Amino acid sequence: MFPTRALLQAARVTFFTRAGCGLCDTAKHTVVQLNKRKPFNYEELDIMTPSNKQWKDIYEFDVPVLHVQSFQDQQISDPKKLFHRWTEQEVENLVDEAEKTQ
Repeated sequence: MFPTRALLQAARVTFFTRAGCGLCDTAKHTVVQLNKRKPFNYEELDIMTPSNKQWKDIYEFDVPVLHVQSFQDQQISDPKKLFHRWTEQEVENLVDEAEKTQ
């Protein structure tokens, strides 16, 4: 398989966090460990950054939040979401599901 093709097939994972959040630190560790073992497109957004105000308005009292999406017909799917606490297996299941729908 060509590396560029693998990147196109990878799921898109967005981690919504904020500084000083202990739950966020634990959740991030879980996602980072999975990403080392099973690469996917990963983005981390601090909801307290002024440019992320739209996400702060939605998730201010819910972080950490994880969105897992797939690429379908050059469109990004609606996100599957995990809130607060999750296991590496739960994230992997969503990533696998997203990759299968491509």
